Amino acid sequence: YGMNVGVTAHYAQGLDTIVEDIKTKKPTIILAVPRVCEKIYARIVSQVKQQPAWKQRVFAWAGHVGARVGALRERKKPVPTLLAWQHKLAFTLVYKKLNDALGGRVRWMTASGAPLSREIADFFNASGIFVIEGYGMTEATAPATLNVIDDYRFGTAGKPLSCNEVKIAPDGEILIKGGNVIRGYWKMPEQTKNAFTPDGWLMTGDIGRLDEDGFLSITDRKKDLIITAGGKNIAPQNIEGMFLKNPLFEHVLVIGDRRRYLTALMTLNFDEAGRLAREAQIDYETKEELLARPDFLAVADRHVQERNQHLARYETIKAYRILPESFSEKTGELTPSLKLKKKVIMDKYRDLIESMYPPEV
Repeated sequence: YGMNVGVTAHYAQGLDTIVEDIKTKKPTIILAVPRVCEKIYARIVSQVKQQPAWKQRVFAWAGHVGARVGALRERKKPVPTLLAWQHKLAFTLVYKKLNDALGGRVRWMTASGAPLSREIADFFNASGIFVIEGYGMTEATAPATLNVIDDYRFGTAGKPLSCNEVKIAPDGEILIKGGNVIRGYWKMPEQTKNAFTPDGWLMTGDIGRLDEDGFLSITDRKKDLIITAGGKNIAPQNIEGMFLKNPLFEHVLVIGDRRRYLTALMTLNFDEAGRLAREAQIDYETKEELLARPDFLAVADRHVQERNQHLARYETIKAYRILPESFSEKTGELTPSLKLKKKVIMDKYRDLIESMYPPEV
């Protein structure tokens, strides 16, 4: 398609430079994963927190206005005149800055591969950048469901494409069948047998649900679901996403399968950590020195406990460890699409994880 219509493609140098790369290249379409949207949003929130209180109030007001407008548009309802005027003002004061920061020409962007929070989707949409969420896999020739501009629901992966069907198995697994789905793996009969139900539905390995209007929501990977020692079934991705809404946290890995309670390994956004340290008048020279200071750890703990307040009691993080370096693809802890390689990380930090589960007395 790109070659046919004459699309010019650009690639970001890396995740750390992606905002600058986008601003320089001025794209009209951005193909990305949710982590990119989360990093852009976290960077904006961090910058806003450094502004005077009145500017922070304006930002919060603009977010509220944008969410109301987004909800009405999503339900295909008219936006009242007063609210439309407020949104126009909010765009001028707040949202235009995001638009300009991304080159000023972006029409829409994708955010596939993992769930994107409603809050972040609303923020981008209010700025005039429509975020398209979808779901698929290589075995289904990429997309199987997709939100489209005239029929969408933020927080979901959209409706099934016309070329395939989607249904939910009794255990919650997403199943796909259609002409876009592979017949099997080449010369791998056993793997093919294990990938399909007896009546020919592809078993995706993902857990999800279809709402009454046919929009698909992804809960977690089936193999990643945590079943605690108390028998609670917990989707860690939801908890990790809740923590990542706070700009202090760069990565969060929730642990707790067959354990008494949940714990986490965390890495921090040290730009935000530095801002919080300055705000608390905490002096330091290196990241390691900052993480060794009890007064800063107390600041970080307040942010952890604030996030815990948004979770059910059995979902709260009871213990955690902050790592000095972020996870990366180079060190083998992230996939190319920036997902955590959970087994790799848990193997690497096995002793640290065990230290959060002392023997019961």
